[in-house]
Amino acid sequence: MKSRSSAWTLALLFSVLVLYASLYPFTGWRAQGGLSWEWLLAPMPRYWTAFDVWANLLGYVPLGFLLATAMLRTGWGGWSWPLASLLPVLLSLGIEIAQTLLPVRVPSNLDLALNGAGGMLGASVAWTLSRWGVMQRWSHWRADWFEADAHGGLVLLGLWFPALLYPAPIPFGLGQVWERMESALRMWMAGTPFEPWLPASTEALRPLSPLAETLCVAMCLLAPLLLGFSQMRSMTRRLLLVPFLVGLAAVAEGASYALTYGPGHAWSWVNPQVLLGCGLTVLASLGLATLPRRLCVVLMLLCLAVSLTLLNRVPETPYFAQSVEIWEQGRFIRFHGLSQWLGWLWPWMALLFGLAASARATR
Repeated sequence: MKSRSSAWTLALLFSVLVLYASLYPFTGWRAQGGLSWEWLLAPMPRYWTAFDVWANLLGYVPLGFLLATAMLRTGWGGWSWPLASLLPVLLSLGIEIAQTLLPVRVPSNLDLALNGAGGMLGASVAWTLSRWGVMQRWSHWRADWFEADAHGGLVLLGLWFPALLYPAPIPFGLGQVWERMESALRMWMAGTPFEPWLPASTEALRPLSPLAETLCVAMCLLAPLLLGFSQMRSMTRRLLLVPFLVGLAAVAEGASYALTYGPGHAWSWVNPQVLLGCGLTVLASLGLATLPRRLCVVLMLLCLAVSLTLLNRVPETPYFAQSVEIWEQGRFIRFHGLSQWLGWLWPWMALLFGLAASARATR
């Protein structure tokens, strides 16, 4: 039976992630009189590390798994395994070819072989699970818990947790972009007729009061909760989502601080305002869990508007950037700046999703 699958969206997002990680920083492109194919027929590299081998192998396993899952759930049948194994190879081949034009990248036939093996391994796992009936049981469980059109919303909710890995001045606060946008606009508009159109510079940003910080934390947590409520079928299932989402968000925030400032600061973000904000979120969710889908989406938009307004009035932590650069594990959460972009853009993507969902007719 054919059905829509969120695995297609996840496979696309993962492919973009692989492209970003493999071709960053996207500068210094050079032409060498045509693309070089010598790397493909060269002997295997003499020097390699176990980390490189495992990273190239396991890095493509999720892609093969997601592609095979999407094809199996949308009725591709026997073509799912060979296609899901072939597409990661083609993606890796294209990336290795592109790396011949980048001075900071070195194409490798070993990387291509490992990437292809990882994609095939992921496709094989998905195929095996389908043969054992695991995919079918998952589909039944998903249909029992979530609405039939809960695809984009679930993907967006899943992206919220990695977005939390890049720390913000307010715990769980995402989307603090106005100060950077204003600086960029002033630089671009300098000396042009449009420069007077920009708002006049105001006084320096100040930290929020304890009450405003509590409200901001509550709004930042309620927005993804309401997004999850709008995708779930019953009040009981919505209530089960509350401790899961809040608990996992706390773990992500602790991991963010541990990777940024050091393990000893994993829980330094916990203060009375954050605890009160989390408590208010849990109490409010008890009443909000009974609301219809469309009202959940409308309230999510309201929470996003309030949290973004408050967050963009807060200055950045002065020692944050220095800590990220110094602390070795900070490289993980930066990931060439991708996690920061995810933290900036998530609320705005949720706003667009909410506006589109509220505009559609309720079934």
